[in-house]
Amino acid sequence: MRISPKIFVTTAVVALLAACASEAPQAAETETAVEEVTGAEAEAPGTIVDVAVGNENFSTLVTAVTAAGLGETLSGDGPFTVFAPTNDAFAKVDADTLSALLTPEKKDDLTALLTYHVVAGKLMAADVVKAIADGGGTATLTTVQGASLKAMMDGENVVLEDAAGGKSTIIMTDVDASNGVIHAIDTVVMPG
Repeated sequence: MRISPKIFVTTAVVALLAACASEAPQAAETETAVEEVTGAEAEAPGTIVDVAVGNENFSTLVTAVTAAGLGETLSGDGPFTVFAPTNDAFAKVDADTLSALLTPEKKDDLTALLTYHVVAGKLMAADVVKAIADGGGTATLTTVQGASLKAMMDGENVVLEDAAGGKSTIIMTDVDASNGVIHAIDTVVMPG
């Protein structure tokens, strides 16, 4: 599993602020408290849709969510776990198939495909790994679409297997949102 660079940057900033605070306790503590509150407010995550819109690697997903009319749903209370295909993942899908899915006539098919990437509840990477271990090497995740994804380990990576036997690797984990979490995947999973 890869750890988000954001975690490392945040950790480094907190460590730097802590070091400054220990050098000049009274003045630095006041400044640190102000900076931490401001930083926390500035970094408060939006909804899953907000986070996806703010990340250029998910622009195709955002287009698909909009075409399917799922923006409001994925901005709702949740919580949701979204296995979000990156633009590169969508690039692996036949261009004609992808174009057809984005038409109004294929809205139901697109909705089924997208909701196959969503699980009810908030499953952090550690939760998925634990479920795999508890399941003796695999975990079955029931999607909002109704079908299942199978999760398993491949070395240190979590791999999802779809209903058709296709596999997708989780390439980025634990992207926090106010109504759930996003894990980026390298291949679009297919419901059948």
